[in-house]
Amino acid sequence: MASEKNLKKKEEEVDILAEKIKNAKVVLLTDYRGITVSDVTNLRAEVRKVNAEYKVIKNNITRRALEKCNVEGLNDVLTGPTAVVIGEEDYLGAAKAIYNFAKDNEFYKIKGGIIEGKVMTADEIITLAKLPSKEALLGMLAGALLGNITKLAVALDQVRLQKDA
Repeated sequence: MASEKNLKKKEEEVDILAEKIKNAKVVLLTDYRGITVSDVTNLRAEVRKVNAEYKVIKNNITRRALEKCNVEGLNDVLTGPTAVVIGEEDYLGAAKAIYNFAKDNEFYKIKGGIIEGKVMTADEIITLAKLPSKEALLGMLAGALLGNITKLAVALDQVRLQKDA
């Protein structure tokens, strides 16, 4: 049986993780089998760039933290080695960083996660990660609006030329 000291330590770990999950916009559960230490170091650096954190946490602690946050539907993915990515700011940046890493590393897999409080499957997370960034979408919108404004200006100029003639 575990000592009282160890139980207290594990309870603290669960409480800390539960608090992070409550405040997070994104929580991704990943399978990190088959990647090297240098791969993990690079991945951590990429995840830090989007203000998220990457940690390997025991499944039991993660499971208890999720239960404490009343999150259901992820217990079946908490098998085997699991790394947890937690981001409190932008869920898309963290999802993209993990997705891009998984594309380049065949063994690395997204298992599932929580985005904006909603439990999502790996496929749903991958679909979101494939979307263009907010800046790219705004650029597309600006381009579309500018194209329409240009067409309107040309049409108005043609009307003016016809009236002058």
